[in-house]
Amino acid sequence: MTSVTSNRYTDTRLLIANDWLDAASGRTINVTNPATGKTIGAVAHAGVADLDRALAAAQRGFEAWRRIPANERALIMRHAAGLLRERAVEIAQLMTQEQGKPLVEARSEVLAGADIIDWFADEGRRAYGRIVPSRNPSAQQLVIKEPVGPVAAFTPWNFPVNQIVRKLGAALASGCSFLLKAPEETPASPAALLQTFVDAGVPAGTVGLVFGDPAEISSYLIPHPIIRKVTFTGSTPVGKQLAALAGAHMKRATMELGGHAPVIVAEDADVELAVKASGAAKFRNAGQICIAPTRFLVHNSLKDAFAKRMVKHAEDLQLGDGLAAGTTLGPLANMRRVAAMENLVDNAQRTGARVVTGGTRMGADGCFFAPTVLEDVPVDADVFNIEPFGPIVAIRGFDTLPEAVAEANRLPYGLAGYGFTGSIRTVHMLTQQMEVGMLWINQPAVTSPEMPFGGIKDSGYGSEGGPEAMEAYLATKCVSVQAV
Repeated sequence: MTSVTSNRYTDTRLLIANDWLDAASGRTINVTNPATGKTIGAVAHAGVADLDRALAAAQRGFEAWRRIPANERALIMRHAAGLLRERAVEIAQLMTQEQGKPLVEARSEVLAGADIIDWFADEGRRAYGRIVPSRNPSAQQLVIKEPVGPVAAFTPWNFPVNQIVRKLGAALASGCSFLLKAPEETPASPAALLQTFVDAGVPAGTVGLVFGDPAEISSYLIPHPIIRKVTFTGSTPVGKQLAALAGAHMKRATMELGGHAPVIVAEDADVELAVKASGAAKFRNAGQICIAPTRFLVHNSLKDAFAKRMVKHAEDLQLGDGLAAGTTLGPLANMRRVAAMENLVDNAQRTGARVVTGGTRMGADGCFFAPTVLEDVPVDADVFNIEPFGPIVAIRGFDTLPEAVAEANRLPYGLAGYGFTGSIRTVHMLTQQMEVGMLWINQPAVTSPEMPFGGIKDSGYGSEGGPEAMEAYLATKCVSVQAV
């Protein structure tokens, strides 16, 4: 696997039965540093033979892991979390090289991942059943919670550790084994994460890791009889395909899909707070976040002041290689994202929006795009309808709060939303009427492990936070015992 003893980037292999292996075919996929555009390593490309070995290992791992008492599972998970903290700097360096985000963001992601693992470790000790009073005095009725079985997980490149631990923590705490198809663009940091669990002492096969062709792997794993639970984070179109496949084979599924998060800045909002909080949320990870603010709906009395301050916020960011000191905005993950940003800006201008700052690719090397602020964006512009997933602030004014709420709810997405106001009446209205799974008011996104994490409508279903996250990994068994 990739070394985590230095910032040297080497090749990543497949994790099967606690061993790191090359693909049976010897095939690999190149890994590119988005800050330089250069190849920095390779990752093993799994074929069917490798998947069969990984599935068999996951079944054996499940049978061993489920028999370990919840309290002992919690100790192993906490040990892994401790190792993750010890290796945070080294893993963050790997992540920055393969994903691009500034080193401080990468390190924060790793440390937050350790906190998530700790929380689920303890929550697994509270996966209670119950005793139900029986109508028959000589019988006892029990409700028992059991792990559903081996899990197939599919995660994206924008948060190579965080998107995994939300699934991994809930699965392992519930007693399930976990077979992960991690992103080929960012393989080393997921490998380093799973190594902590191997080193912490999970039975062979409890965790596994494969890479390769996403469509081939998903179409093989999801229908396979060993897999009993599917969890996916990614785009809505792909999520719908995988959810349909899981449904066709009666597999449980959790889907955390795309969003297009509205930001409502009400007439009585604190503009400085709104810019500081929403700007930080917008440009984190170069805007490549499913819950990033995207449609900025600002009361017309505040719009000019808000736009002016947001431009300053954007222009104060330091664009550069994530490993360089002082960098606060790294590159996009790949050139596909750069092209997407260019298309969104071009379309916005053609439909009547104004580019106030940014709007262009930066430099000849790497995948850098200037932090961008668009003003007077019409509702039919692509950036107001397609999830931008990049460093673009799109601002539109409004006159009445119902008008803003209607625009916030117009799209089929319902993942996250934001509001800024000094009025408890407005807070109540936004809470009741905004159609999202997560809403933050007068603050940036705060995704603590004890709170639910998930969306509604086309943004998916199920939760990856809070006690709710474990429900999809637990089967409910009814037992009634008659005395003889």
